[in-house]
Amino acid sequence: MTTSRVCRRIGVAPTIAVAIVAGTLAAVAPPLVSGRLSRSSSRAPDGASFGSDRAQDVVARPTSSEGLRQRIAAMEQRLRDHPADAGAAVLLADALLRLARATTDGRPANRAATVLTAALRDTPAHYDALRMLGAIYLSQHRFLDALEAARRARDRQPDDAWNYGVMGDALIELGDYDRAFATFDTMVAMRPSATAYARVAYARELRGDLDGAVDSMQMAEQAAAAEDSEARAWYAAQLGELYLHMGRLDEADREYRRSAFLYPNYPHAIAGAGKVKAARGDRDGALAIYVEQAKRTPTLDLAWRIGDLYAQHGNATESERYFELAEELAGPDMTQTEANLASFLADHDRRLPDAVKIAEHVAASRRDIFTADALAWAYYKVGRLREAVDASERACRTGTRDDRIRSHAAAIRAAIARESTRPSG
Repeated sequence: MTTSRVCRRIGVAPTIAVAIVAGTLAAVAPPLVSGRLSRSSSRAPDGASFGSDRAQDVVARPTSSEGLRQRIAAMEQRLRDHPADAGAAVLLADALLRLARATTDGRPANRAATVLTAALRDTPAHYDALRMLGAIYLSQHRFLDALEAARRARDRQPDDAWNYGVMGDALIELGDYDRAFATFDTMVAMRPSATAYARVAYARELRGDLDGAVDSMQMAEQAAAAEDSEARAWYAAQLGELYLHMGRLDEADREYRRSAFLYPNYPHAIAGAGKVKAARGDRDGALAIYVEQAKRTPTLDLAWRIGDLYAQHGNATESERYFELAEELAGPDMTQTEANLASFLADHDRRLPDAVKIAEHVAASRRDIFTADALAWAYYKVGRLREAVDASERACRTGTRDDRIRSHAAAIRAAIARESTRPSG
């Protein structure tokens, strides 16, 4: 069944949802992240001002939903009138990337890539277009390309902290954490900013320091420009995620509400509100929020959560319907650049041999802890316990307090212990 057919059956608009990654998105804080770190690690991808910390930056331009759409329309008109205007192409790409994050719809990011590629073809020496290229590649999960583009931009202007952020984001996604954290240190030392603080927050979260992550993300939020409502909504939603992981549900609910106030219908805030309800045991309330959000912007994660809630209600038909949607939204198995589909399949005992293949395919180019965890869990589910242990150890190597990684590790250790005490013969 095609995605559009499943979507029509469920009443969901067939949109292309995308996870836009850290670099174009995260943020971090001053006590730095390397060996010099004075407090510890923090919280996650999808983070802040995209295309510029520069003079006539986007920060001076409203980034509300209407503000972004107006800028997109104005810059598209500008490019129709002046096709060689690389500056307009950069502003358009920035607005499109922000819109993609604000809607969890990947189509604006694809349009941004087209616009920027054309600008660089016509004016290959345009620095702002080159520095934005790394963000574009991050949005497409082309992490090695993003790293290379950011290094080229860094070589052109070594004093531009933005490039270190993109480099660090790419290294994070590739699982090269020590170099990523050192790169974020450099970024913060060069220019403390909202985007730098948010990246420190994620680094601290990865290292298991959730309190330090909260401190850093609060600094990111406070440093964001008042006009930048999209970034402020992003930071508030990330604070909500951190509080949720810490079990501080009232604070999480407050931050998600604030995020939605700053940017109405912000999908990260709406989904967060559903997570709070689910954590409080209000499954009907969570389900209503998730289903409504999925009608606007369906994602694998939303469909997964809805299917699980229907399963808990004993509604196997609706549950399976959403599980089918989750698989189809993910796309073909061997095009995966994230391990989310493998995790979903392993969690639900669906197509387990395929879950292993997908996880192995992604792990061939990415060494991050979430990919390692998906691989470990897929191996566990097919009984390849020794390989599961090795992958699980890689998933736990940063000291993360991620609940899924820790619970998977515990289950794998318990299975190994049972196997070792089982009588032979």
